[in-house]
Amino acid sequence: MNRNDHDRKDDTTYKVMLNHEEQYSISPLYKSALAGWRDVGKTGSKAECLAYIKEVWTDMRPLSLREKMDELGKDPPPLLPQPDANAARQKSVVERLSEGDHAVEVSLRPEKTFKLFKEAIDREYIRVNFTQTKGGTEIGFHLDRANSDFSKANFEAGTGEAHVEGNLMLDYVKVKCVADIDLVKLSGTARLVKIGLDQPSQS
Repeated sequence: MNRNDHDRKDDTTYKVMLNHEEQYSISPLYKSALAGWRDVGKTGSKAECLAYIKEVWTDMRPLSLREKMDELGKDPPPLLPQPDANAARQKSVVERLSEGDHAVEVSLRPEKTFKLFKEAIDREYIRVNFTQTKGGTEIGFHLDRANSDFSKANFEAGTGEAHVEGNLMLDYVKVKCVADIDLVKLSGTARLVKIGLDQPSQS
């Protein structure tokens, strides 16, 4: 094929076709319409047919999409409720346990005895369970002996009260657990205290 074949004028007569979605196209006049397409009655050169389509095809959306959007416009779906910016935010575990004292019991295994509690103190690692949270919240912390007080505790008799403190990370927040434990019941009260980033660490 030489170059003149590319430059030859297109003398083909075209017809404008329309499908069931009201989308337009053109086809040579001599060709039979494809399934799903019909002749709209406009014929002419390719330029004339394309100009006609540009004039009449002002909405490019398929018919089914237009009908669906029109239906939604008449009967829009209910709007989802938007979150209330003024509604109280649910407090985190750290925030809840930092407000006042909460009931706790010492977590000891395989059994709960004051002797095992004393061993936990000697190991300087204590676990307590906040029993009033949903499902219970068990935490473990390294004992801070400098701020703990065992002067009221009689570990030989298993009586009295031990005041224990220690730092830990809970939900990515550095906190201190402050607890007072009755050696007879091995339960008592505790609270968390948030440790500020600018607070100097204790040695």
